[in-house]
Amino acid sequence: MEKINGTYNNLELNLNGKILVIEISREQKLNALNHETLKELKQVIGSLENADVSGAIIIGAGEKAFVAGADISEFQKMDEETARRFSEAGQQVFELIERCHTPVIAVINGFALGGGCELAMACHLRIAVETAKFGQPEVNLGILPGYGGTQRLTQLIGKGRALEYMMTANMMDAKTALNYGLVNHVEANKEAALIKAFDILNKISEKAPIAIGLVVDCVNAVFDGGKNGYEIEASAFAKCCATDDFSEGANAFIEKRKPNFTGT
Repeated sequence: MEKINGTYNNLELNLNGKILVIEISREQKLNALNHETLKELKQVIGSLENADVSGAIIIGAGEKAFVAGADISEFQKMDEETARRFSEAGQQVFELIERCHTPVIAVINGFALGGGCELAMACHLRIAVETAKFGQPEVNLGILPGYGGTQRLTQLIGKGRALEYMMTANMMDAKTALNYGLVNHVEANKEAALIKAFDILNKISEKAPIAIGLVVDCVNAVFDGGKNGYEIEASAFAKCCATDDFSEGANAFIEKRKPNFTGT
């Protein structure tokens, strides 16, 4: 496919129908997130909503790791000021994923540790292979998760469990991650996980795009203490009712046919 707004050194992009597969391609580094990779991710995700794409999948190259963490070599000598900028830059990229109106699924094909776990949690949905391992082991380095991990892990699995995993640096297997709600599905291998991700995204692509994007806004509002989620929901509901897609959906329901949504 044509590159989305540029060329990339650490990402491989492949378009399958209208679904974009974003492969983090630093296999020799276990796909660790360095500054350049984060910058490239930001560029691609920022372009999704203006591209002819109905969904995206983020996956790691190879069979061993999704993303095994941040690139430690880049922040060994940071002072307090540069460390804050480092953290905020990663948070901005992951918030862009979380708030994206184009659905993004993480396929976790191995280790998702540190920044890798944080990246997976920023995606709308997560599908893991049976051998996947999750963790926030930053305390082993004398630091803590800086890309939103303290917030999203708590949201997904609860305060007590999140505290235990972040304070002990223990890893979580895929079965436990499913039981705790960290992942949506567990599949036997990478191929099966990708098939599941495509199935979900293809199903979502049949729905009204404006409604899908507003669902993302409303759900994110649950975790934003400065917003009234019910007001946001009512406003989003009203916006949907003013669209052509609502008319099409209602008519299709009455006429007992499949709707043809146009995103207008």
